[in-house]
Amino acid sequence: MTNFTLLDAAASATASGASAGGVNSFLAILIQLVPLVLIIVVFYFLLIRPQKKKDKETQKMRDSLQVGDEVITAGGIIGIVVSVKEDTVLIETGSDRSKVRVKRWAIQSNQTVHDDVAEA
Repeated sequence: MTNFTLLDAAASATASGASAGGVNSFLAILIQLVPLVLIIVVFYFLLIRPQKKKDKETQKMRDSLQVGDEVITAGGIIGIVVSVKEDTVLIETGSDRSKVRVKRWAIQSNQTVHDDVAEA
């Protein structure tokens, strides 16, 4: 009979140790994940969020293009907007009045300052 009680005691001690080890391993995994989560949060606030804000401002500038605005394209072409359509812009370049049609996404910057933008 003593053999059975010793085996039962050893089995119960092992089972309680395994459950305590499970909690400790969970805490160890959690502690290892904290730096990774912090790195992701830092990347979001330092890189991703400012880039999204800049993209929104650029899209707002492209949506507010008007005839007569002086613009610069991503390829470096400088011209004056002659016509604005849904996804293209017609730009007049140079003194010989040549016209170039470009996609709206190719407009890099608008050099014309509008009154409603200056007030904001």
